[in-house]
Amino acid sequence: MKRIAVIVGHARTDTFCEALGEAYKRGAEAARYSANLIVTSRLSFDPILHEGFERVQPLEPDLQAAHDLIFEADHLVIIFPLWLGAMPAILKGFLERVLQPEIFDAAREGRFRQPLKGKSARIIATMGMPGFVYRWWFGTHALKVLEHNILRFVGATPVRTTIHGSIESVSESKRKSWLADAEAQGRAAR
Repeated sequence: MKRIAVIVGHARTDTFCEALGEAYKRGAEAARYSANLIVTSRLSFDPILHEGFERVQPLEPDLQAAHDLIFEADHLVIIFPLWLGAMPAILKGFLERVLQPEIFDAAREGRFRQPLKGKSARIIATMGMPGFVYRWWFGTHALKVLEHNILRFVGATPVRTTIHGSIESVSESKRKSWLADAEAQGRAAR
């Protein structure tokens, strides 16, 4: 059975990003996959890695539970809104904390390790600007950072992406179609 961790990296609760995560999870469970939803705004943790990567910052209980779900999963889904051209600070802090290299034995022994090797991933980003403008003019910078500099760097592959643009102005029927797409992606575990 495929295990999936769906991470919603938003600073607020009850958002369209969270609805996308719930739809993905619903689809995955309909296909009999094990799926867990991790919503960063509902966790109690310090998103600041105070010592950088100089010293291990112990994980709070919510982060430890999320860390365990991520590393038990075969497939990761990260959903976030584009804010100031990047992922929200809470998502970046979440990833910095749960992926601290020093918490892995290999890193403590001075060996490079790809802790997400063997896992696939999907990134779903929402944004106020039209998706084609983000692709064409901005070159999907935030997605590339997450895909190449974070996920692929620590071993996740393949990494697929979905962009939902003009989020504030699209029709209700368009939002429903995006939710249906997320549910279908969950059923396919892609």
